[in-house]
Amino acid sequence: MKTPIVDFVKNYANSGVTRLHMPGHKGKDFVGFEKFDITEIDGADVLYNASGIIAESQRNATGLFGSEQTLYSTEGSSLCIRAMVHLIKSYALQNGQKPIIAAARNAHKTFVTACAILDLDVDWLLPKSQSVISCVITAELLDEYLQSASQKPTAVYITSPDYLGNLTDIKNLSRVCKKYGVLLVVDNAHGAYLKFLPEDKHPISLGADMCCDSAHKTLPSLTGGAYLHVGKCAPTFLAQNAQSALSLFASTSPSYLIMQSLDAVNRYISDGYCQKLANLIKKVNTTKSNLLKGGYCLCGDEVLKITVCAKSYGYSGYELSQTLLSQKIVCEFCDPDYIVFMLSPENEEDLCKLESALLSVVKKDIIKQHPPTPSIKKRQLSLNQAIYATKEKKNVNDCIGCISASTDVACPPAIPIVLPGEQIDEDAIQCFKYYDIDEWIVVK
Repeated sequence: MKTPIVDFVKNYANSGVTRLHMPGHKGKDFVGFEKFDITEIDGADVLYNASGIIAESQRNATGLFGSEQTLYSTEGSSLCIRAMVHLIKSYALQNGQKPIIAAARNAHKTFVTACAILDLDVDWLLPKSQSVISCVITAELLDEYLQSASQKPTAVYITSPDYLGNLTDIKNLSRVCKKYGVLLVVDNAHGAYLKFLPEDKHPISLGADMCCDSAHKTLPSLTGGAYLHVGKCAPTFLAQNAQSALSLFASTSPSYLIMQSLDAVNRYISDGYCQKLANLIKKVNTTKSNLLKGGYCLCGDEVLKITVCAKSYGYSGYELSQTLLSQKIVCEFCDPDYIVFMLSPENEEDLCKLESALLSVVKKDIIKQHPPTPSIKKRQLSLNQAIYATKEKKNVNDCIGCISASTDVACPPAIPIVLPGEQIDEDAIQCFKYYDIDEWIVVK
């Protein structure tokens, strides 16, 4: 597959021209990649108004993902999420509807802040016995919600895969959404590779109207590379306005280094990636099986994540992380309950090292303490009102009855325990303490 962005920049870097344009390094080495770091010079096209080499590269990606339209982001899935929320609101308004989104409660804070800035109403979906991080919405639950909703939402917003590797049944959620005439939008940041499994599990293939993928999370893109996909069966309004929606929130100085990596990923995918992935999955499944035999408990059904339920082995996720770090193994995420490892064909040989390290840990008695179960809190202010309110920081012990004004949570997993505008109750305080959060920002 052709790589028009990579080829253009490589030719420019080797042309010997005098660079009297941005960036200020002028192509001279400071770190080592500067000669490939350019700006939107003649012939380099313009991201979010693409008609040349970027447009050609995006068409290549569109073909690979089987979408109606695939557009690049050099600012991660966060930019794509903001654009999707804007498109949902615009679509509702052009159809004379009040914009409402029904969202699974484990949404990333970028979704929360986007809804706050755009002043959208959100109906939060939270099944019983779910955790802060994981919130799997079933087709039955969604059908029940939509059937009883006094006002249908414009869109249903789902995070799948979640940080623990749980996949939602997007195919049946799509069926329910179509039944009620609402959009299905998916934060698929962790699942760009799902398209290329032996059984295609990508949200766009399963009926989602829009989704975002972080190419840098599971594909070999530089950090910040991401996709906004619009499905072939989605309303034409979304594809017609997706580029302008991205430009509304994006920098006017996109990284050409990241764009080159996205361009190169197209060739990587087309050059035997599906087989590499299939080979890796076999080995991952063997590793998971050996860990189970060794006494570990695993969760999640995502094939490129290994999520260990640490307490069932007698440790916290933090403790296992430190043990592995002493063997120069760095995890993706850990908390009191879990430790998560993300894999790709680029570290296939590391599986044996990980398996050996985990099985060398001495099993201890099960820790029976469970994570707190979140609940929907009483809303006192809208998201928009809360984030623009006068604020103060308090010790969490002094926050009962206060109204949250914060989305300042660590990433990963970047999921607010209490949303802006919600009243903080005793359950929230216990949750803060469980996750070692000492202070919170509230409305003054």
